[in-house]
Amino acid sequence: MKTTLDLPDDLVRRMKIRAVQEGRSLKRLVAELLSQSLNASAASTATAALPGSEHITLNNRWFPVIRCGPNANASQMTAEELITMEQQALLEEDMQGAGIPL
Repeated sequence: MKTTLDLPDDLVRRMKIRAVQEGRSLKRLVAELLSQSLNASAASTATAALPGSEHITLNNRWFPVIRCGPNANASQMTAEELITMEQQALLEEDMQGAGIPL
């Protein structure tokens, strides 16, 4: 379907540069960016609609952000402690995936 959009010159210039850098047509880039934006909106709405997910949102890069209350353990941990906990969980997950007993 063809349509005409009146977009700011700077935005079109940036999209053209990005399309060239990524080796694709402007038409394809615009279609993919619009699709990603619509999918992100739908994913955010779908996530918010899941039971028990009222504390989960997606940031501007579509990563989940989990908000916790002021008395949650994580709210009282340092960044170093949180990173250590995450690394330990990832190690345990990798070991389980490899069939190595913990």
